[in-house]
This record gives sequence, C-alpha cells and structure tokens, in this order.
Amino acid sequence: MNITGRGAVATSQPLATEAAAEVLREGGSAVDAAISANAMLCLVEPTGAGIGGDLFVQVWNPGSRRLEGWNASGRSSLTASLEEMRLRAGGGRLPAHGALTVTVPGCVEGWARLHDRYGRLPWRRLLEPAIEAARRGFELTPVIAGEWARNLEVLSAFPSALALFAPPGFRPEPGARFRNPRLSDDLEEIAREGARAFYQGRIARAVAEVVTEGGGFLTIEDLAHHRSEECAPLSVRSRGIEVSQLPPNGQGLALLEMWLLLDGRSFRKSGFGSAETLHACIEAKKLAYEDRARWIADMDFVELPLDALLDPSLQRARAEGIDPAKAAATVEPTLPLPNEAEAAPPGEEPGDTVYLCTADSDGMLVSWIQSNFRGMGSGLVPTGCGFMLQNRGGLFDLHPGRPNSLAPGKRPFHTIMPGFACKDGRPWLCFGVMGGDFQPQGQLQILLDLCEFGMDPREAGRAPRWRHEGSSTPTGERAAGPGRVLLEPGFADSTLEGLRARGHAIEVREGGYGGYQAILVTEEGAYVAAGEPRKDGTALAF
Repeated sequence: MNITGRGAVATSQPLATEAAAEVLREGGSAVDAAISANAMLCLVEPTGAGIGGDLFVQVWNPGSRRLEGWNASGRSSLTASLEEMRLRAGGGRLPAHGALTVTVPGCVEGWARLHDRYGRLPWRRLLEPAIEAARRGFELTPVIAGEWARNLEVLSAFPSALALFAPPGFRPEPGARFRNPRLSDDLEEIAREGARAFYQGRIARAVAEVVTEGGGFLTIEDLAHHRSEECAPLSVRSRGIEVSQLPPNGQGLALLEMWLLLDGRSFRKSGFGSAETLHACIEAKKLAYEDRARWIADMDFVELPLDALLDPSLQRARAEGIDPAKAAATVEPTLPLPNEAEAAPPGEEPGDTVYLCTADSDGMLVSWIQSNFRGMGSGLVPTGCGFMLQNRGGLFDLHPGRPNSLAPGKRPFHTIMPGFACKDGRPWLCFGVMGGDFQPQGQLQILLDLCEFGMDPREAGRAPRWRHEGSSTPTGERAAGPGRVLLEPGFADSTLEGLRARGHAIEVREGGYGGYQAILVTEEGAYVAAGEPRKDGTALAF
C-alpha cells in the first residue's frame, strides 16, 4: 500500500495531539509520536493516564508487513501470596483503592522497549514537551476538569494525592491552570537515564516505600525485574474484516468472540439503533462476557482454551441459541470451570483510561492504550514524585484455584485493549474505545457502524451508544439475572419499546459510553483521523 499522507494522530487532549504531530513533522516514527503524546497525557489527563500505570500497544510494522503486539502491564509482587492478600483484604475481594491494589507500573518500561524497537528521534526529544508543560503549567479542558472534580472525594482519603492534585487555591474547572513540577522532575530523570530511572533509582525506592508503608506488597526487586513482552495478536475474520486484539491478560478476547457470535447476521435491514439490532448485540455480549469472566487471565500462569473460545463454528452454534424475541436470564460459557463461585450481584468496573493512535509517512500505525484504572489510581503518590500509582491489582480474583486468582508475580485481568482491523491483509482501522468493562461493547459498535451502517469514522464517533451491565466478572461474581441496558439519549422510542418487550431492563442515561479515537486508511492510502465529542481531544491528518 502506498501511503499518501504524512501522518495522523488522534488523542483525548489537544496538547497531546499537538506534541505527537510535531514529532511526526520532525520525521519521528508513529511510535515516537505516541510516546510523546502519552507523556503529555500523563500530565494533562491524570484522571486517565500516568507513568504509575500500564500500557498495551498494537503496531502495524510496514517493514515486516505484520501486526506486532506489546503487553506492558505489570505483575503482582513476588511477595504477594493469595492467603496473605485475603487476610489483609478482609475477605474475598480487594478494595477499590489503597496499597493492596498496586502492581508494578509497566508504562515507562514499555515506552523504552517500544522506542528501542521503532524509534527514530532521540528519547529525550519525546519527553521534552511534557517536561516543559509540567513546569510552566497548562489549562484544564472541560471533560477532564469534570472528571478531576469527581475524583476529589476519593482523593480526600489520601493526603499525598490530595496535596498533589488539589493543592490550596486550585479548583478543577475548565480553564483552571495546573502545574506539576514534581512530574517534570520525574520525566527529566527518565529522559536523562532511561527507564532504569523509574525502576532502579530514586523513583523506584519511593514507589516501594509508599506501598509497603500502606500495607501492600511491592519491593525494589519487583520493580527492577519488570519487563514488558512482545506478543502475537489474536485475530478473527467476519464481514470481510480481520479484527485483532492482544491475547489475555487483557479483555480483547471478548470483542473477538462477539465478532464471531454475530458472524452471518446482517443488520442492514433492521438498521442502526433498532431494537432487533441492539437485542442481538446485547445477547452476544452476555455470551462473550461469561467467557471473559471465567477465562481471561495471565497466560504465563494458566493454559487458556483459545482454540475453542475462538472457534468460528463453536461460537456460531452458541449464537444460534439467541432467542430473537426474548432476553436471556442466564447464559453459559463456551467451556465451564469446575471451581465456580455462588451467584452474586456483579459490579461494573469503571475505568479511567486514555487511548490514542498515530500513523506516519512510512505506513506505520500505532494503537495505544494506557491507564491507571479506577479513578486516578490507587490514591498513593510516592514521596517526592508527581504521579499516582495504579490500582490494577484490584482486578485479581481472591477465590483460589481459578485462572485469574492472585499469585506472586502474576498479571491481573485488564480492561484496556487497543483495537486494530485489516482488510485483505492491509491495515484498515486503528482504533480504541475507553471505558473499563464497556470497551469490548464500544469497539463492537464502532465496527458495526463502519461495516454495516455505512458511517464514516467521524459519524461513528457521534452515534449514540448502548451499554449492557450485569454480566459475571473476572473477580469472581456471577450474574444473577439478565442485567440492564443503558441507552445514550438519541435512540428512538420504538427501540426502547422493542427492547422492553423482549424483557430487557432499560434506562436512558447520559455518560458512561466511553471515548473513541481512530485512524482509518482509505483504499488510496490516505489517513482519516477521527475522535468524538465525549472527550476533549482532537484528531489530525496531514
């Protein structure tokens, strides 16, 4: 494919888009641009990003003409046993915040590995925009300001976090100016010394100390031994589109199952937003999420039945059981586990995340997602540092003997998932949808908007969305009924009536439908960059 564009970038904040675009204009690779954008987002959108979090990436490498995956998520401490964690947690589930939820942050080491493989510009050049902006300050954009304000209640329980993100005289509102000189210092060290500044130096000692003092498990040795991993993406084909996701411990497998479950069903006659279309998608979601709850886990610790879970004929047979006139009260996984928990009302996992995508003049495309997870993270800010640690460990299952059960040195179930899709062996769509448990549902809707309903990438970003809640969860809870369907304003009354007639519990509600960016490659090799109004970001192709 001949690429006719010089580059493209889409992020959730204008300063991050600007940083990435400048890198591309200077001849940097798409990975260089993504690193620079991510560093800026760690400053300007700490509600969704941070160097104390994790990272997953898919890269279309024009040199090898293949898709390459990177898992830069961190592991639990080698000192963290299931028995001791259950004792400290006081039961069968970890808290939402605090030291027990902290795993090794994988982001910075992931940046370094990706730069070593794909980078062109000097490492320091990529971090300079964020270093300078952290020292001089920036103005909060509207969506981020609202998310920041909503986090203050959680931050109030953690004095060091409150001191950093809500200092005296600062109110998180649109246009408010915020400075983070400590993050500038952290990034300056990383620019000067590389990833070892985070995993072996002053920062590493501060991270280990704050977690240990808070009653958690994390040592300097855990940080020093951390490595991200290259991994081959998993792919399935339907509607002439090959959709790719990273293998577990991320939840991309759920989208691949939904894509197979809906194979052979055309929604063009029923149309976008109809009750018939939504019902089929919601029922497919329920089926896929039962496998998600039972099977998605760190593949270094458990052999997952991927051949069965991604078997087109097996998933097609499951889909034949979907009743077109009735919402299922219970669904079964493709393969059961012998060690099941009793049914309990599951909670939905919110996720505060940033997604970005970049493309360069050589045809490299990068699908990049990074997060601290719930809220702004665990609530723990290492002494002298300008970032919060993630709370990804809160998604371990504390019931023994299951794939996602906590173990020393294990990666927890992850919600973040960078999307990628190809047509005829060529890159077509680099995309992602933020939002915790919603992400597979959101990506499915984007793909159908483009493939079935004739939308362009920008129209897909503006279209109203649905969200199903109440499936079983990877932390051990089991669905106790059909759940409920949330609808964004904009669906027709006939859709609501049709879903209720099928037995769905419906609520029309704003908020909670993710945030999307994408880069589409046209048949002529041009880039089309897109975002959406649910976020503050900008998309640029040039």
